[in-house]
Amino acid sequence: MSTISRLDARLLRVPLTRPWAAGVTSVGVIATHVVRSDGAEGWGFSWTPQIGAEAVHALIAHDIAAAAIGRSAVPGETWQGLWEHLHEAGGGGVTTIALAGLDLALWDAEARAESLPVSGVLGRRRDSVRAYGSGVNLHYSLEELIAQVRRWTDAGFGAVKIKVGKPSLDEDLERVAAVREALGPDRELMIDANQRWDLDRATRSIEALSAFDLAWIEEPLRADDLAGHTELARRLAASSRVPIALGENLHNTHRFGDFLRAGAAQIVQPNIVRVGGITPFLRIADLAGEHGAAVHPHLLPELSGQLALALPGTVAEPWAEDVEEAGFGDLGALADPSPVAIAAGRLSEVPHLGLGIRFRNSLPGR
Repeated sequence: MSTISRLDARLLRVPLTRPWAAGVTSVGVIATHVVRSDGAEGWGFSWTPQIGAEAVHALIAHDIAAAAIGRSAVPGETWQGLWEHLHEAGGGGVTTIALAGLDLALWDAEARAESLPVSGVLGRRRDSVRAYGSGVNLHYSLEELIAQVRRWTDAGFGAVKIKVGKPSLDEDLERVAAVREALGPDRELMIDANQRWDLDRATRSIEALSAFDLAWIEEPLRADDLAGHTELARRLAASSRVPIALGENLHNTHRFGDFLRAGAAQIVQPNIVRVGGITPFLRIADLAGEHGAAVHPHLLPELSGQLALALPGTVAEPWAEDVEEAGFGDLGALADPSPVAIAAGRLSEVPHLGLGIRFRNSLPGR
């Protein structure tokens, strides 16, 4: 059995072409490199848009690297023990984001050693998956928002997601109505409140916005409000029937289990890095299937798209999320060509080994 011989990490800031807010002009990436006792190498990463990149880097360098040496390099075998080792620093959040850096590198090393992409190791189930256009656009004017939607439709996307949560429900209604008109009746529309509402405001807003034929409402309440989401799901089932999607800010399998058992969501969107990597992501996907919930991975299409190709999709075919001009390949951050391509609203792989995600030593604008 191969073991972990070395784990290295370096911190990068990747400038965004389209800022996500006035103070969010780049995202933090901690690029990782693992060496196994049999000489095989793998590359992975941790990621956080604005907060905590330095803390994640420190946790990998000072705690995970030392604790990982000598442990099994077989993907999945080391994760639980390291999570328990780190648990006093928190069961999720910085700890799981940091663990993803090692977990992804181990899966990459395993796939490279077998001369396969990671989807080949996992068992690819489909040649392509649906992709939807997504944007951080609540700060856009209505004209800018509609221009973005038209870029997506011109590119062939059959679905788009926009932000809601303006101070006035009337303004949300105006914006969503204009987007639905631009999309026409045959394309799907998702909305994302990014945790901006309380229970009563969410109920009123979703019931009003449901007139525009919504595929889902994402994060209507604070992400950790289990009781609120459970009650909201009950209310919506009796009125608008808009599905609740959440999960980008749930950080471990146990928390996803809480929400699924409570019936608080019909769609889960684990962020593969935030939950700790591929190993826990696969457990969450299995758990979602057991509860009849769809799984649509959050962000990071170069990574999540590959896993979507391998998901069973027993509840619904997975969607891949493509935030406009925010993919690592689009941002010029990758040392190699992107491992995925998105065209006409579908994501597919291009030939590569492992994850196919290695970061350049120097980045544009830095």
